[in-house]
Amino acid sequence: MSDYGFLLTTPAGGWPLLAVWIGVPMLALAVDWWLGEPPAGWHPVVWMGRALQWWGERLAPVAPVARDLKVFWLAALAWCAQAAIILIASWAAQELVLMLHGFLAAALLALLLKPLLAWRMLHDEVLAVEVALGQSLEAGRAQLSRLVSRDVSSLTAVQVRESAIESLAENLNDSVVAPLFWFALLGLPGAALYRFANTADAMWGYPGMRGGRYWQWAGKWAARADDVLSWVPARITSGLLAVVANGLPLSKLARQARKTPSPNSGWPMAAMALALGVRLAKPGVYTLNSRGRRAGPLDTQRAARLGSRVVLATVPVVVVLHLLMLGVWTGLRA
Repeated sequence: MSDYGFLLTTPAGGWPLLAVWIGVPMLALAVDWWLGEPPAGWHPVVWMGRALQWWGERLAPVAPVARDLKVFWLAALAWCAQAAIILIASWAAQELVLMLHGFLAAALLALLLKPLLAWRMLHDEVLAVEVALGQSLEAGRAQLSRLVSRDVSSLTAVQVRESAIESLAENLNDSVVAPLFWFALLGLPGAALYRFANTADAMWGYPGMRGGRYWQWAGKWAARADDVLSWVPARITSGLLAVVANGLPLSKLARQARKTPSPNSGWPMAAMALALGVRLAKPGVYTLNSRGRRAGPLDTQRAARLGSRVVLATVPVVVVLHLLMLGVWTGLRA
């Protein structure tokens, strides 16, 4: 079937398909925590990155151009063509899996969803920054460079720690909440499309030179697409952080979130800063919770624990969204 009508049917194994659908995010998160990432050769996000790199090398110019609408539209068409392939492939895979016995369908769909989210890797990489800082500042900077694209060579130990906590908060949305949100709304194609858009933004969505190429126009579509798809999930992530932190003043959270250039990443980062009571800053760009204390070693661990609570809290949100979508489609079919 090509719509949410399959939620109203029962597969041959006797399981209500809605029960299968709701169980998938929990199974995917369990696989993520216990098994981690699949090998690079089998990782769909790696495949997306390779395709984006191939197209980027052919679309982005090597010299700055004041206004290049041709490059913009060519890059937009390349983005849309790749997105269409991903949507078709993920939809076909989902349809095939949902023909199977209930438990087998849930297990296989969870295995297909797992590579599109990554909490365990993010959790471990952020804590590894703190371990590296305990060895030396240079080791901390080197570990942080695995997480962020900014220049880390002049960061102090506190700034390294702040950047790691910021990365955890931002990627808590990008790598967990947002993929699950779009899975709840559109199934595996929704999660795959979001992961592609987020990867494209990470590789193309730069306002100037990067990697010897000029992305001002070649990456504009990718950046805006990610902004649109991340808008609601980023605010859900900040709301969940507020809940697991036993409440945050929403007006203050909104004011802090608007201090960053991004329309979305400031929300989870501001929520994390307020939840921990620390100051988080990107030198020369923004400062969140400026009256907060300097982040210490224990704050990195506290941030990781808060992130784990948000991941668990995301599951019931996904269930509610599934049920709402079921209600919508049931009403349309009535």
